[in-house]
This record gives sequence, C-alpha cells and structure tokens, in this order.
Amino acid sequence: METVDKASNFAHEAVDKIASASNQAADALEEKGQQLKNAEQRLMKNCQVYIRDNPVTSLGIAVAAGFVLSRLLSSR
Repeated sequence: METVDKASNFAHEAVDKIASASNQAADALEEKGQQLKNAEQRLMKNCQVYIRDNPVTSLGIAVAAGFVLSRLLSSR
C-alpha cells in the first residue's frame, strides 16, 4: 500500500508542476499579447499622424505601393 501512496503522491506532484507551468505560460502569452496590442495601437496612431501631416506624400506612397503590388501579382 505504501508504494501506491508514493506513486499517487508523485503523480499529484507532477500534475501540480505541469499545471503551474501551464499557468505561467498562459500568463506570459497574455502579457505578450497585450504588449503587441499596445504596439499596434502606437503604430496606428503614428501612421494617422503622419498621414494627417503629410497627405500628398502619403498618397504618393500608397500609389507607388499599389503599382508595385499590381506588378508583382500580375506577373504570376
């Protein structure tokens, strides 16, 4: 009976360690996701400010990017 108790305790400890590790991983992923969301919001704000301050340049960049994309996609 003692061997069964030892095996049971070992199994419980292993499950607890795995649960703890998975919780830590989930917390880290949640934190990284929030950091990515914040970075995206900053980037969008910077783009909006640039476009508002430089509308002609922004239009030129958009036209050039569209031209390059159309050439790349039409060559296939």
